[in-house]
Order: sequence, then C-alpha cells, then structure tokens
Amino acid sequence: MRSKSKKRKQVRRKTKLGLPDLDHAKAAVLASLHSPESQRSYRHAIDEFVGWYCSEPRLSFNKTVVTRYRIHLEDRRLAPGTTNVRLAAVRRLADEAADAGLLSPELAAGIRRVKGSKRLGVRLGNWLTAEQARSLWQLPNAGTLKSKRDRAILAVLLGCGLRRRELSDLTLDHLQRREDHWVIIDLVGKGRHIRTVPVPEWVKRTIDDWLAEAGVTNGRLFRPVCRAGTVWGEGITEKVVWHVVKEYAAKIGVSKLAPHDLRRSCARLCHEAGGELEQIQFLLGHVSVQTTEKYYVRKVDMCRGCRKSPVVNGRAWLDSA
Repeated sequence: MRSKSKKRKQVRRKTKLGLPDLDHAKAAVLASLHSPESQRSYRHAIDEFVGWYCSEPRLSFNKTVVTRYRIHLEDRRLAPGTTNVRLAAVRRLADEAADAGLLSPELAAGIRRVKGSKRLGVRLGNWLTAEQARSLWQLPNAGTLKSKRDRAILAVLLGCGLRRRELSDLTLDHLQRREDHWVIIDLVGKGRHIRTVPVPEWVKRTIDDWLAEAGVTNGRLFRPVCRAGTVWGEGITEKVVWHVVKEYAAKIGVSKLAPHDLRRSCARLCHEAGGELEQIQFLLGHVSVQTTEKYYVRKVDMCRGCRKSPVVNGRAWLDSA
C-alpha cells in the first residue's frame, strides 16, 4: 500500500477585511472597554473608519492605508487630539482582528507603528471667573419648576465639579450626611473610579428646592420637565445637561461654554481660594496629579501657601452666594 503523506495546509490570513470581519473585530474592541464614554468614542471612530475604508474597493488593511487615513483626517482639519483618538481605535481594531486570526500579525504590527498627529502648543480652555460663575447659577429665577431644576444642575456642576454623565446618573441614594457634612458617596466616575464628593450648603439648598417642588422622593435626582411644567420620565440625559449650560451661558454673554468647562472652573477657583492640589485631585477623581494640573491656565505653583487650607475652605469662592 502506498503511504499517503498528509500535508498541513498553511492558514492564509486576509489582507482585505470585509464588513463581517470588521464587525466582528469592532464587537471585540467594544467588549474589551469598560467605560461607556470610551465605548461611545471608539464606536464612532471605528464606524467612521469603516465607512472610509469601504468607500474604495480592493483596499488592503495595512500600514500604508492607515497612514492615508491619518492624512484624510488631517485634511479635514480635525484637532490633533481627535485624530489620535481615531487612530487609537483603528490600531485597537487591527489588534483584535489579528487576535481573531482575521489579519496577519505582521500587518497588525505595521498598523501599530503608524504615528499620530503632532500637537503643537497647548489649547487654552474656557474658565469662568467667580463673578461669572455666581451669575450663571443664579440666573434661573427659580419661579418655575424648570428654572429650579436648571439652577440645581448648574449649582452641582460648579460646586461639585461633576461630569455630565455623573450628574445625569445621580440618584437620591448618593446624597447622604456624613460627619455633619452633605456628601455624594460612592460616585462611580470615569474608568469605574469610585470617589466621595463634598456638597456645599448652598448647593444642597438648591437641590432641596428642586426636590420639594418636583416631589421626587426616590430614583434619579434630576428629571425632565415638560412644557406644561410637570415632571415626567425617570431621568435626564447628558444632552439635557449640555443644553442647560448652553442656554444660560448665552444669557451671560459667554460663548462656547461646555459642561466640562464648569468642572474646570470649579477646579481653578478652588485652587485660587487656597485648596490643596491633592484634595482637588480627589474631588475631581483624577488618577494622576498631572491631569489635575491641566485644569489650570498655568502650571500649578506648588508653594507652601497653597497647602494650608482644605478643599472645603478652598471652595469659599461661592460660599457667600
């Protein structure tokens, strides 16, 4: 009998990925991310890349193509930070495709070596002065239910330095009194970091006015208000917070003010009033002190004078409001 020699077939990995392969790799990328913000950002970035990638036929998924995509993003005059986030999503997509056996490891390594856009200089953020901050949160006249809710939203953003999603997810169970102070306990922030945020008395008063008028006793802290002036629904979205800030910022003459600018303003005003850098870092929930430093206009002066008062005294810029 003739012995039949069995030859092992070499697995040929693809260089051109179709929509099913891209969808599979995209699902793997999103499943590996825990933060909802990261999932939303990566989903948008991958969808944009897939739309560009599939617009030209017979396009290989390699370093040259990703470099062309970076040039395409730069031609759209996107900010270097935005371009680098899009490229990071593409690199993650290539890694997941290689792990699933859909793409050659050599091609994935080449895509990983694509350099991002250079960021020249530092972009200036948008900060409010103490007078502007006081005028902003006091602008809603509190004569209607919606104005009381908006006033409480602006007070929490300025006084507690919360993010949009953190504010929209805030519940009544988060507000508790500990050691004669009102605090927001067990707040799950970005990257699933848990922290406790002190609540000033003036912020608590605005929240109490809203809760008493709205009749909210459990669940989400902030609710939608219809045109008839009644509460409905179980909670607000991040877009509602964005619209509230834009509406009242336009009335005080501040253009291009975002909810995150109120968080940045809270950090800067706390520091100028004598708050310690480490305490402000804990207040904002940053992992690195360098991230907290970026919330100031200039480099933080780590002198002895800035380390005398705790963060509660450092927020005295609005205690008299």
